[in-house]
Amino acid sequence: MSGSDGVHRLVIIGSGPAGWTAAIYAGRAQLNPVVYVGVPKQDPGPVLPGGQLMLTTEVENYPGFPEGVTGPKMMDDFQKQAERFGAAVVGEDVLRCDFSTRPFTLHTSGGGTVRAHAVIIATGATANWMGLENEMRLARAGGGVSACAVCDGALPSFRKQPLAVVGGGDTAMEEATYLTKFASTVYVIHRRDSLRASRIMQERFLSRPNAKVLWNKVVVDVLGGDHIEGVLLEDTVTRERSRLDVRGLFIAIGHTPATRFLKGSGVELDASGYIALKQRNSLTNIPGVFAAGDVADSAYRQAVTAAGMGCVAALDAERWLAASGVH
Repeated sequence: MSGSDGVHRLVIIGSGPAGWTAAIYAGRAQLNPVVYVGVPKQDPGPVLPGGQLMLTTEVENYPGFPEGVTGPKMMDDFQKQAERFGAAVVGEDVLRCDFSTRPFTLHTSGGGTVRAHAVIIATGATANWMGLENEMRLARAGGGVSACAVCDGALPSFRKQPLAVVGGGDTAMEEATYLTKFASTVYVIHRRDSLRASRIMQERFLSRPNAKVLWNKVVVDVLGGDHIEGVLLEDTVTRERSRLDVRGLFIAIGHTPATRFLKGSGVELDASGYIALKQRNSLTNIPGVFAAGDVADSAYRQAVTAAGMGCVAALDAERWLAASGVH
């Protein structure tokens, strides 16, 4: 609901745990938040309203769910809770933002413009995928392909099974090391003959008795029907192909923050494209513009940390609006 001047007090861009938590807090504060949830797209992997959790079949590490919960169910419950407190939901993308003057102007995929006194950006970050057809099919179906070992690696289906991690940087080493606690063998598949990861991260992984690195290899197909059974590898030097039997595949080749729509907006980004937050709050370099969740967090990328940041953003926005005399 907008004010008599047609300006919303608060618009939230994004519909993952950060966005919905911000909407819950803002709704309870009677800010009448409007949430732009986005539209489904391929980029190149699936990007869905609700964020990365929409591709997570079982969430076991979020407090309050002792038996676990599916990612889509969790996001549906978050949305219902936000709507209970008055959040309005719009199924469009925000394509461009003008933060040069207040009230701010947002240009949407529906062809219209929206004005707001304050904006919370909670658009998240998408995992970088290899782009293989079967990889995406099994990721969407919960068939043993994941972009987050810390989120999914402890699930019963992966315990005491051979697992593979694609990547060669610090994130890949961290995820692979984590998986060694549960898997029978963890294979790191790397396209080169040396890892990019820091030496200490390499040594931490390679010191595990069930750790193996497959050098000069790329995955050219993911094998299996309802669940992964293996991967087809190609040697980057000889072009020889081979099969590796695994029961889980974790893609660790980085994430891309969803900040392209902020180009030219004046919001400060870091070198990797994440929104730059210089303090332990949600304030960006533009007064009245706040950020929460993975769009401003390249380190943790967990549902619970995103939700916490959403809470912070809503509280910061409420206080800023009050100090600015917006009622």
